[in-house]
Amino acid sequence: MKNSTSLTVIGIMVAALSAIALAALVYWHQIDKTTSDPVPEIGFLPAINVGGPFTLTDHNGSKITEKSFPGKFLLITFGYTFCPDVCPTGLARITAALDRLGKTADLVQPLFISVDPDRDTPEALSTYVTHFHPKMVGLTGNRDEIDSVTKTYRVLRHVVTQDDASEYLLNHTTFFYLIAPSGKIARIFRHATSVDALAEAISVELAEKG
Repeated sequence: MKNSTSLTVIGIMVAALSAIALAALVYWHQIDKTTSDPVPEIGFLPAINVGGPFTLTDHNGSKITEKSFPGKFLLITFGYTFCPDVCPTGLARITAALDRLGKTADLVQPLFISVDPDRDTPEALSTYVTHFHPKMVGLTGNRDEIDSVTKTYRVLRHVVTQDDASEYLLNHTTFFYLIAPSGKIARIFRHATSVDALAEAISVELAEKG
């Protein structure tokens, strides 16, 4: 009887752990929502291959690749200039976190990659990024280039249809990706990560891998 009970408990635990693992995997493939969830950070997911080469155009019209900032950590987020709330909120958090790091922030290059190549020209990005950290670089490209980089970072995006076709909105993944100078992903943060948690985690990575 005791053995039977033990096996039942073990079976329930295995099933529960399997369900949690499956839920985590499904969650990764969903668009991140800004919620009041108390867990501020997703952290490193070693089983998932994220990030890689890209070639895009910055807000000054120059070609940029993942190798354009040697020795720097890249702090990457995706969005678009017509985004009404999520994008400016996330960029404001990144700005505040880098300000909190002080001189150490020189080791971090923030990048804002557009998911809206039809409207986000270099000129539009040039105006937009001035509202955030002075080191912020806005990146855009043609549809093929944006499709490639969003696929590389597993960024989901889809158009929310509006009555006026020129005023459409986009739903998109809102994670922050911290890439080490080696090119490997160091951390993945939720959009809702607090400024304190973001600054602290970046500081830890700079100390360990910088």
